Formats: sequence, C-alpha cells, structure tokens
Amino acid sequence: MKIYMNRRIEKESIRRWRNLAGILALVWMCVIFAFSAQTNEESSVVSEGLSYRMVHSTGFLFHLHLDEEQLRKIAVSIESFVRKGAHMTEYAILAILLFIWIGRWEISVLRRSSIAVVVTALYACSDEFHQLFVVGRAGCIRDVMIDSVGALLGLALFLILDRVIGNARTRRQLRRKEAP
Repeated sequence: MKIYMNRRIEKESIRRWRNLAGILALVWMCVIFAFSAQTNEESSVVSEGLSYRMVHSTGFLFHLHLDEEQLRKIAVSIESFVRKGAHMTEYAILAILLFIWIGRWEISVLRRSSIAVVVTALYACSDEFHQLFVVGRAGCIRDVMIDSVGALLGLALFLILDRVIGNARTRRQLRRKEAP
C-alpha cells in the first residue's frame, strides 16, 4: 500500500511539473516576442552591451590589459556571434519546455522531441514574420534555421543529460540495494 501511495504522489508531482513547463513555455514565447518587438537600434544596444560585458569580464578574468578602444573593437567583432548564440539559446529553452510539457501525453520520446522541435521551428517562423512589421528589423529564413538548430541542439543536450543523470540514479539505487 505504501509503495502504491508513493508512486501516486510521484506521478502527481511529475504532472504538476509538466503543467508548469507548459505555462513557462507560454511565458518564454512572450519573452521572445518582446525581444523581437525591439527596433534594430534597441536590439543592437542590448547585444552590444552584452558583448562588451563578456569581453570586459574575460579580460578581467584572464588579466588581459585591454584599453577601452580594444574592448569596444572586440565587442563589436563578436556581436553578431553573440546575437545568434542568444537566438539559439532562446529557442533551445523553448524546445526543452515544450518537450517537458508534451510529456503529459503517453507518446514516445522521439515523437515528443519531433513535436517540440517542429512547434519551436513554427514559432521561429512566426517570430520572423512578426519582425517584418518592426522598424529596422527584417524576417530572415536564415534566422529561422539558426533558431531551429538551436532548438534541436538544446533538446539533444537536454536528453543526453537526462539519460546520464537517470543512469547515475539507477546505479546509485542498485548499490543501495546491494549494500548489507
């Protein structure tokens, strides 16, 4: 009876986490929409500021003696990379949240993964369409591809980590059972 109750409580807890992931996916979509609603100038200020802080922090960490001009020059040179990396990360997070939420239904991991990536790619398409109406922004198929690759890579990394953690838990449980 105790084992049955524990399993029931565990299933209820998992169901709550999955529902929360669905809510967080919607919130995350709103965050992505808000970033996309920024004009080109506003978006550039954000990514340039992040690039500058990254270069400055790296310089400080590795004791590089860079003057202000060198910091700005490096920051400008990596800004595009930082911007695309941010896009990939945004959509990786969305794909992971959707994958967890879709787990509410009893379907295979492959099907859940496929649905999460396709829905994320469709959202990337809608995001690029939205940018057609924002001053100074443009919708690019290339960005949809970058976002979709981010979703795919992020979800793959999540699944690998999930498998590694699950295997470690299983081994730990087996050791506990074998212990006298």
